[in-house]
Amino acid sequence: MLRTCVIGLGPIGNRHADIHQADPLANLVGVCDWNPERAEAAGKRLGVPYFTDAATMLKTLQPDMVSVATGGHEYGSEHAAATMVALQHGCHVLCEKPISNELEPARKMVALAREKRLCFAVNLNHRFTPACRRARQWLAEGRIGIPRFMNMAMWIGNPRESSPWFHFKALHPHTIDIMRYFCGEIEAVHAFAIKAPGRSIWSTAQFNFRFKSGATGHLTGSYDIMRGHPMERAEVGGTRGRILLQDMFKELTWFPHHSSEKIVITNPIIGGMGDFTDTFINRIHNFFAELTEGIPPDKIDGQASDALAAQSVIDANIRSMRTGKVEMVDPASWTGNYDLSYGEAQRASD
Repeated sequence: MLRTCVIGLGPIGNRHADIHQADPLANLVGVCDWNPERAEAAGKRLGVPYFTDAATMLKTLQPDMVSVATGGHEYGSEHAAATMVALQHGCHVLCEKPISNELEPARKMVALAREKRLCFAVNLNHRFTPACRRARQWLAEGRIGIPRFMNMAMWIGNPRESSPWFHFKALHPHTIDIMRYFCGEIEAVHAFAIKAPGRSIWSTAQFNFRFKSGATGHLTGSYDIMRGHPMERAEVGGTRGRILLQDMFKELTWFPHHSSEKIVITNPIIGGMGDFTDTFINRIHNFFAELTEGIPPDKIDGQASDALAAQSVIDANIRSMRTGKVEMVDPASWTGNYDLSYGEAQRASD
């Protein structure tokens, strides 16, 4: 059983701690937050030792794995320090998204994990659903042929004001990860955005993408629109068909070009996923299972290099907003882990 700790005890950190405590593969041994009241409240609620200094906790308890759920500016400025101290103490790390709000700290985090040969993952939880996994399987099987376009959208009402780029950096690690997960690396971007009345951030945006494969895509995101039904949508169209995934877990549909029939997979009422909280459970358990099975750091799912690649796309979008031009994504950020091979699909569609 893995000895685990949680650093950062806001609402998300407490959710991590609850999941650690309920998972049969984990033994939550301690929690930490720089705020004494939050640390004490979580420690007493969970019945584990609590600390206000991460290094002291890690030296004292010597956990195998740490969840980093700190916050900070743009929801990510405090991730780097906590992650680096955990890696320095020999712990595997699951960090909340974004990996960091800036690229340079994110690069250093990934580099240190590789140097230490530790598993470093990020909570890219939207890919950890049965429906999303099935969609990925259909793509790999060539059911839609060669992807030609991908449409992605996500909106949640978030009135919080931060930097002008808060919406870009805080929301879109999820959406861009799904786009990479389905269609491979993004190489060029062109961004448009607006500030809704009374807002200081670019609160609604449209991003146009070109994938390394040659496919095109667009992403719509907003912090101005309240959660609706659905609040997230992923659509991939190819030479043989199209798939549509609603809310990443609610419903997946395959529309084959050769038939007027379609296949629909619906989240079951009994035994299915209840809400997005379950995506945290799936994601965290998956990391526990990989650590328990001894999966090598470069083979784990949803690893930090994927999150770094997503942040590199976000960085290119910000540059595009500033220049008004198409901007290239730094190819050094590409991992290649989720570039699909479409050879079989191409032959099937010829």
